[in-house]
Amino acid sequence: MFLETLGFLLFGFVLLVISSEYLVKGLSKIAICLNMNEFTIGFMVVAMATSLPELIIGINSAFDGVPSLSLGNVIGANIIDLTLIVGIIAILRRGIKIETKTVKTDSVYMFLIALLPLALFLDGELSRYDGLILLGSFVMYLWRLFNQERRFRDRLLCENKRELYVGIFMAIVCVCLLYVSANIVVDASRIIAEKYLMVPPILVGLLMLSFGTTLPELTFETRAIFMKHQYMALGDLIGSVILNSSLVLGVTSIICPITADPMIFMTSAFFLVVVAFLFMTFVEAEGHILWQEGVALILLYVLFLIFELNLNFFENGGMI
Repeated sequence: MFLETLGFLLFGFVLLVISSEYLVKGLSKIAICLNMNEFTIGFMVVAMATSLPELIIGINSAFDGVPSLSLGNVIGANIIDLTLIVGIIAILRRGIKIETKTVKTDSVYMFLIALLPLALFLDGELSRYDGLILLGSFVMYLWRLFNQERRFRDRLLCENKRELYVGIFMAIVCVCLLYVSANIVVDASRIIAEKYLMVPPILVGLLMLSFGTTLPELTFETRAIFMKHQYMALGDLIGSVILNSSLVLGVTSIICPITADPMIFMTSAFFLVVVAFLFMTFVEAEGHILWQEGVALILLYVLFLIFELNLNFFENGGMI
């Protein structure tokens, strides 16, 4: 039975990744035909598309009564985005140079918005009121993004207006597939956490779900870097962290207030603060991310995995 449940989980992940990838393509076609610039496409279009798995999983987990699964998924996804994914693209490109002031400033906003749900959770719960605050922070950042959109001159040209209709069709189909795959992933994860591993749902979201939901970001950003669209890649990266921390957790906590294991939350939140601060420092203060720094970020994620697994091992008397 365990292998069957694990098989459903893996099938859900595969469907999630494939539908997310084609959703990115569909929405990118729409954005290009609407004459949006690179950074805006990276944040408003691609980041929203690649964060849809987290959002749908958050909504489903809230309706299923396990919103802490979404909290773990968001924290884990943000940590992976800022360590593994940044590290991989920095190594592949032998370093990333950031010259645009707006991207540097946005890294600071990303850091602050990533900290907001952690601060709101200090009382042990993300309430519906906290959810409204998180949604408010998302709306404010979106308004700021619209105002700065004109500063980016790099635009991609639409060669055929028919691409707009193709993009709309692809987006609709992929959103439906995302909903189905997210349902499969949430149900299988809950069963594995409660019945087989006997661990808190937040840990499953932190260490298991986050891998699957960040694969679309890794796929897109790797391709964007090789195609020399680094601002689109950075827009997706920064946008994904902001969307996860504000929109995803905001919607989830409004549906169902979030509580979670305090020890797991505190340790994972600490790691998130550290990696978000490091990323902001690399971008804002140094103006680049060297490949050596990319290696350090990857090793930092390995340290995080080892720490969380050992912590849970001792808390549960050696059960995992």
